Amino acid sequence: MTTTMPPGILAAEPDFGPPYEVPVEPVDLSAYCQDLFGTLSRSDQRRWGEVYVRGLLGVPGRKTPARISEQVLGRRAVQQIQQFVNQSPWPCGPVRRRLAGQLSRAFRSEAWCVDEVVFAKNGDRSVGVARQYAPSLERTVNCQLALATSLVGRHGGVPVSWRLMLPARWDRDERLRTQAHLPPQERSRPRWRYILEAVDEMLEEWYLEPLPVLVDWRGEADVAPLLRGLEARGLAYLVEASPSTAVTLPRPCAGSPYGSGTLTELAVHAVQHRKRMPIAWQDRTTARMRQSQVLSAPALLLTEAPHGGGAGARSAGAQPPQRPRHLVTDWPYGRPTPRTYWLTNLPGRRLSDVLPLAQLRTLSGESLGRLQQDFGLADFEGRSFRGWHHHVTLASVAMGYDTLSRPYRGQPTAVKSMSPRPGTP
Repeated sequence: MTTTMPPGILAAEPDFGPPYEVPVEPVDLSAYCQDLFGTLSRSDQRRWGEVYVRGLLGVPGRKTPARISEQVLGRRAVQQIQQFVNQSPWPCGPVRRRLAGQLSRAFRSEAWCVDEVVFAKNGDRSVGVARQYAPSLERTVNCQLALATSLVGRHGGVPVSWRLMLPARWDRDERLRTQAHLPPQERSRPRWRYILEAVDEMLEEWYLEPLPVLVDWRGEADVAPLLRGLEARGLAYLVEASPSTAVTLPRPCAGSPYGSGTLTELAVHAVQHRKRMPIAWQDRTTARMRQSQVLSAPALLLTEAPHGGGAGARSAGAQPPQRPRHLVTDWPYGRPTPRTYWLTNLPGRRLSDVLPLAQLRTLSGESLGRLQQDFGLADFEGRSFRGWHHHVTLASVAMGYDTLSRPYRGQPTAVKSMSPRPGTP
């Protein structure tokens, strides 16, 4: 069926092709685990890795060590599983790198999406726990806050890189640090630094193909360090910002050549000098065509204004962006102000591509919800820094297997218990 758009509306080009770059064949779980855990030095570590992943895939309800061992091995092996997850010194980086490699070969990812993940906690001893504001929830909770960077496309998203953000109190309390086995180099730092560390790992250590970086920055006041860091690495980005983000207003809008204002004021000014472009685009979650209006305008952050002094002074070390930076808004019909504000450096893309690209964040968020509900992401009961990273890595490995298997099967993964054999744990 051919869809005809009303005159004057720019339609995004729908991509109805498969998200795979290679034919998808049945995925053997044991072979999959052998590949991902092949960098672990000891055979018992590789074996327990497979046991844990099978448990995350197949055990209903909470994925505790007791339930995993009983349903996967047919006997209790709580101490051995806890030792593997919490104390065993195997590195997460090589496992995450191999997971990213398998996903990149099987699927056509379109972006790297950074999401905040909230781990609600009752106590205050688990690593990184504090009563802190969670922007994704828009409230203060007692929790751990993490950033997950996912490879995301039409197949959904799978987080391949994890960062646990440390509150400032964890820098000062040596007793807490010792109890959680926190490495000396792990200190509280700005959220944007965690993001840049993740993309550096994916670029410089994993050699992944660079993709646009999608970030929700509405809960942060200063977006300049993040944008400058991504631009310095030559990365494209689409960063959703708060309407109150400070920017430099053009001369016709301000009393001085470089007056201060907000993204909302910039958008209202821009619409007086340029037209909003009506577009039609395909909703990735419902497959329906939607219509909206998009406005694009050059954007200069207030902290990067060209004249020194005052509130508009250029921050130390700031350099002009290498590619033009634009404010792009989603401005539906009938609204006095835009619904969504993005800062982007994607000059080569048509405006009609921005909304479909931004919606990849929705798919990534849905995948993280499945990771918590179906693959035991929130079920970790340990307190250590090493144990937390081991658990979230293994949860990603389980979801990666499910994602790789689902196109072939067309249904959720069914995982059998491991058959006992001589020498098994």
